Amino acid sequence: MVHLENPVQMTKFINLFKPISVGVTIIKNRIVSTGHDTVMAHDGHVTDRLIAYHEARAKGGAGLIIVQVSGVHETARYTSHMLMATDDSSIPGYRKLAESVHAHGTKIFGQLFHPGREIMETQDGTLPVAYAPSAVPNSRFHVMPVPLSLAMIREIVEGYASAAVRMQKAGFDGCEIVASHGYLPAQFLNPHVNNRSDSYGGSLSNRLRFLDEVAAAIRQKVGDKFVVGVRISGEEKDVEAIDVGEVLEVCRMLDKTGLIDFFHVIAGTSASLSGAIHIVPPMYLETGYIAPFAATVKGIVSKPVFVTGRINQPQIAEAILAKGQADMCGMTRAMISDPDMPIKALEGRSDDIRACIGCNQACIGHFHKGYPISCIQFPETGRELTLAVRKTPTTGSKRVLIAGGGPAGMKAASVLASRGHSVTLCEAGSQLGGQALLAQLLPGRSEFGGIVTNLAREMEISGVEVRLNTLVTHSLIEAEAPDVMIIATGGKPRRPHIEGGDAAHIVDAWQVLRGEVNVGTNVVIADWRADWIGMGIAEKLARDGCRVKLCVDAIVAGETLPFYVRDVIVGRLYALGVEIIPYAHLFGADENSVYFHHSASGEPMILEGVDTLVLSQGNERVNQLEENFPSIACQIYTIGDAFSPRTAEEAVLDGLKIGVEL
Repeated sequence: MVHLENPVQMTKFINLFKPISVGVTIIKNRIVSTGHDTVMAHDGHVTDRLIAYHEARAKGGAGLIIVQVSGVHETARYTSHMLMATDDSSIPGYRKLAESVHAHGTKIFGQLFHPGREIMETQDGTLPVAYAPSAVPNSRFHVMPVPLSLAMIREIVEGYASAAVRMQKAGFDGCEIVASHGYLPAQFLNPHVNNRSDSYGGSLSNRLRFLDEVAAAIRQKVGDKFVVGVRISGEEKDVEAIDVGEVLEVCRMLDKTGLIDFFHVIAGTSASLSGAIHIVPPMYLETGYIAPFAATVKGIVSKPVFVTGRINQPQIAEAILAKGQADMCGMTRAMISDPDMPIKALEGRSDDIRACIGCNQACIGHFHKGYPISCIQFPETGRELTLAVRKTPTTGSKRVLIAGGGPAGMKAASVLASRGHSVTLCEAGSQLGGQALLAQLLPGRSEFGGIVTNLAREMEISGVEVRLNTLVTHSLIEAEAPDVMIIATGGKPRRPHIEGGDAAHIVDAWQVLRGEVNVGTNVVIADWRADWIGMGIAEKLARDGCRVKLCVDAIVAGETLPFYVRDVIVGRLYALGVEIIPYAHLFGADENSVYFHHSASGEPMILEGVDTLVLSQGNERVNQLEENFPSIACQIYTIGDAFSPRTAEEAVLDGLKIGVEL
């Protein structure tokens, strides 16, 4: 009889794949998909789409899945698309979800949640009525809360316990009390927010009373055979944050009660723009940056410590575990980007892992717009029941020629080849990647180049023939005789007519990044897109010593960006002294002045003493193939910026769609 070697002994991630006991539950590895909103719930209930989403991560090898927040009381509805655990109608959906996750050997916990004053929206668009320990407003959502009465406190505490029981009845393995990010339990803990003079305010032990009562009520209802943990922000990163020393004391005091089976350490608060950045930290923040605080917590409590925050690669998680900084690692976006990341790491296929680049665009960016989450690199995420299931082997292989090696062409090539088509991709330049090669040159955005590395590896695995320095011409098309041609030739900077511009020194953002032009000391950037390009150029030039005015044809710089990305960059620009001028629609320029219209009033805005005007005016498509060779004798499809200039997200999605269509 042949005995296979233990797979844990085969991987270099020894600590990452060691089982761990959390309470009464044994978890097969140290990888956690942490609780995160998906916008896949409906009417407060679990949906088939949500089940398929989590099952993909369970199938991919996650040790533990913590499901997104579930409201414990009617006043907990902080969005119109959240789960609710306030009555027994929630149990069947939870049960179906638990069964689908358990089928792959993965454990599942639920999050018990009340936002307090941190309410984003209501069901009907009216301003919310929020409840908090005291009538202290937040600065992010501008909500003035109603102070909680003692009767309502008791009602909400009971709501936590009842919600936990429903999850237990549904077959969940445990629950996590969300006391992080400035939500209701954290509001009781924070003396800047809790101004009560009764037994729930004042001393730390009084401010901890609400969380203590919640934990005790849950434990009394669920017994010892159900895991109960707490998620807490170690550092809220806010001027009105709870003292870090008090957070540590809270952890000590909770640990002594014996009610808590694990501590989940994170950073940030929903209460302010600076604190909210850390809820889903973008690429500007260091990977694994919360691990040192988790190590401090681990040194003072007796139960396992989880840590979450920019842990996007298995080697980062392995290092945290090897140092003893934590016992489990939250790797949520890592598995949004690559649901199979755990299996690939276990099997020694690290080069095949599609690493998260921390762009936040289609994950938390979608959530903030009210759309189901996905990933710009892997749009199959969130579409498990639609596009993902269509990636089946083809019944009729075709010869496919793709012109253009940017994200759109690369994604189309990898999907088509993986399905059995014969694919040749031609890139006119010496490198794959298209505009992503420029994006990675901006300050703090080097990780964006990972999209190129990841897509190139996918093409290699699927067997795509790649030809660099190869321009697709009519003669090449005739020689290849493809059945299908895909035009993915991208875009180029839009250069609108600028009245008087012949006398001005005008360059575009691409030229600046490529080092093709000299830029004077006094710079004006005309930013039409209000995205990361104009802001990134502003930061680059400010760091180069220029005096920069960023003029945005929008109500705010970065208007089209995910909130946390926007707010990080705005903060960086402020620190560098960049002047941001909103509502600025470019009109004209001359030798030393730039002219704008105020986009709301139409009044002129004149900036004088300008050496260089840098244009960030979006792109226009490059599609000479379709224009010059209309009689190509094959099926022709146009995708990405060559079809309609947008972002990398739409380009990759275009590639997936054509990949599953043929």
